[in-house]
Amino acid sequence: MKSRSTLATWLSGLDGPRLARVLVARKDAMSPPEPRSMGELADRLQRPGSVALSLPRLALPHLQVAEALAALGAPASREALAELLGVADDETTRDLDAVLDVLADHVLVWPDGTGKLRMAGPLRQAWDAPLGLDAPLEQLLAGATSDELRGMLAALGVKPPGTKPQRLAALVEHHGNAEQVVSVVAQAPAAARKLLERRAEGEPGEPQFIVFGTPGPGLEPGERWALERALLVRDRHGYGPARMPAEVALALRGPGWHAPFEPGPPAARLASVTPVEVDREASAAATVFAAHAASVLSVCSAAAPARLKSGGIGARELARIGKAAQADDAVVRLVLETAFAAGLLGRDGDRVAPTDAYDTWARQEPPDRFAVLLQAWRTLPLTPTQARDGDNKTLAALAGAPPCDGCVQARHGLLEAAARLPAGQGTAATADLGPLIAWHRPLAHASPQDGTPFALVIREAEILGVLARGALSAFGVHLRTDDTDGLGIECRRLLPSATATARIGADLTAVVTGTPTARLASLLDSVADRETGGTASVWRFSAGSIRRALDAGRGPDAIAADLAAVAAGPLPQPLSYLITDTARGHGRVRVAPAACVLHSDEPALLAELAAHRKLAKLGLRQLAPTVLVSRSSLDTTVAALRAEGYAPVAETAEGTVRIEKDRPQRAAAPVPAPRRTGARRNGRIAATGVARAAARVDPDILAARLLKAPPTPDEPEPVDAGAAFATDTEEIVAGWAKHLPYTDVRQLAHAIDTGEPVTVEYVAASGNRTVRTLSRLNLDPPYLEAWCHLREDERVFTLSRVHGVMSLMSE
Repeated sequence: MKSRSTLATWLSGLDGPRLARVLVARKDAMSPPEPRSMGELADRLQRPGSVALSLPRLALPHLQVAEALAALGAPASREALAELLGVADDETTRDLDAVLDVLADHVLVWPDGTGKLRMAGPLRQAWDAPLGLDAPLEQLLAGATSDELRGMLAALGVKPPGTKPQRLAALVEHHGNAEQVVSVVAQAPAAARKLLERRAEGEPGEPQFIVFGTPGPGLEPGERWALERALLVRDRHGYGPARMPAEVALALRGPGWHAPFEPGPPAARLASVTPVEVDREASAAATVFAAHAASVLSVCSAAAPARLKSGGIGARELARIGKAAQADDAVVRLVLETAFAAGLLGRDGDRVAPTDAYDTWARQEPPDRFAVLLQAWRTLPLTPTQARDGDNKTLAALAGAPPCDGCVQARHGLLEAAARLPAGQGTAATADLGPLIAWHRPLAHASPQDGTPFALVIREAEILGVLARGALSAFGVHLRTDDTDGLGIECRRLLPSATATARIGADLTAVVTGTPTARLASLLDSVADRETGGTASVWRFSAGSIRRALDAGRGPDAIAADLAAVAAGPLPQPLSYLITDTARGHGRVRVAPAACVLHSDEPALLAELAAHRKLAKLGLRQLAPTVLVSRSSLDTTVAALRAEGYAPVAETAEGTVRIEKDRPQRAAAPVPAPRRTGARRNGRIAATGVARAAARVDPDILAARLLKAPPTPDEPEPVDAGAAFATDTEEIVAGWAKHLPYTDVRQLAHAIDTGEPVTVEYVAASGNRTVRTLSRLNLDPPYLEAWCHLREDERVFTLSRVHGVMSLMSE
């Protein structure tokens, strides 16, 4: 309540422009209904979710100052903060003031009326140990008894006061004097001194495990000496390692130690570049991408890509689209993800198909099309060109991955870093932008490629023309400020309009420079095969492509007229000959669908059948005087003819008369159950010699073991009918791992509770099914953290993707 009242008071003292700046910076707290008072606004601004949304948008110095203030324990004075950060000269003082202003705009840190700096409550919880410092001594000793405090003071050579609060205050006062702490540690045994120096630098202590309420095997060398003097403090119940009070750690780090504070971005290698050069390269990149986007979505419109069972478009479909559109994998992924985010694509059952919005988009000019995809890229909650996961497995596009705010912040950090470069300068190498992005957005997702941080987002910006010659283009300037109107103006300035004509050559090719209009591209795609795309697109005419247009119902004269209307000159004679020759042979052979054929030596009889009203439902059609075709099956046709008094004879496929015999009905013989000859192990069916293993089991030993085993609970009903689980872990695992039977749930829960290794059958996000041996399992629903023996690394597994459990069996 104190923090709320001071924040409301500070907000009330702001002028109009400053308060508006606060509301813009924290617009997440302005969701309807609007706050009606400063107190309600203060409550909204201090919500944990609202504070968490602000942190990723902060630069490195803002987070460093906030962490230092959290280590001091707000409220703290500005002087104490400056001393901890090592701010001494005028320049760094101004930098600190600027950082505090930004933090105040985000309502994360603000001054109260007493000259102290206060911090939003949830912000302090962002760090478990800010600056590697633990809680203050007073907090760590809150549960100590008066006798324990008296013993600590006596060990320090301080006369204990009479009451517990006085003794605690005396200890806090003693440890608050850095010189006294250093003096005490200087007299410590060598083992204790080394231990304290290690812990002061932030090295964690050895954990102590409790078994049946008894402390572990013992303390670290020198730890008891430090515990007796409150230089280290242990939990009253003995859980966890001993903790070092913040006052002690700061004293041992020495007066020369300061918290990190980097008010300026890291230096980058720069090269001179003119605005004309930036515009030229950005225009070229944007033109190529706009043409590729039109081609990729046109391919999807002609044949909607299929989705994998696990979701998304797989590598095979991506390769098909890329080959047809003449675009590489990164461009295809980028187009699909931005188009889906812009509403041009949508999931339609087991396929991804264009929406009605795509038809409107395809009729627009290339600059307007490009602007739509560029705006979608700005807020895309993922890195679209990331093609592989941590296991180097291919990722599907449009897989519906959880939103990644760090990916969005990486994009915003790139725009911010490039915008802050000196005028007329660009980075000599685009990789130099990585450290700058990390400074502007430390919490952004780096998406490294070949060890280079932010390589993927930088490459995407180059493909789109947002980044050109290492500098921010005109597209990026307006994208950074989310200026939709300005972005549209720059797109129309830098991208050429669509081309409505094609140069058709005697070599049976059609060349279109720039991006073709939707009508021109549709026409050429229907009568020719696209060979290349980009700044110039090439189509090739062939007998097969002309026949495709004729099959679509177009006549040769219509094809020639349509091509003449879009050609830059008269149609070449070879193309006219090709159209005429292909049309001359088109349709000379006709193929008609038929379920069965009726033939007879009596034309009058077949004419009678074709005209019979009651046989109209068969769909009879006369192909020749002695041949009829029927749309109905052979048996249906024969039955209908017999019902009308005719006596047809059915033929086999070889043309012989089919002999019809009635066979008596017999029941199928029972099939014996298959003999179990193997057991599943490590994801495969392997012979185990069950009979031989059973012969080696001693029945007496097995009986004794079964009698000592705990009773096995009944397996729960398939539908939740309230059946009890043996442990809470089983209930949690069963709630998330829907694919597992109850026996597998018990086995996995047992491995989690006992720490035993277990083998699971796991379906990755790519849809690949793998078998993993896991140990050191830690349940964090809906995830399972464990050491993966296959990858030899700590991995996080989704419980819903575990499809089988197999215990490790000794040979």
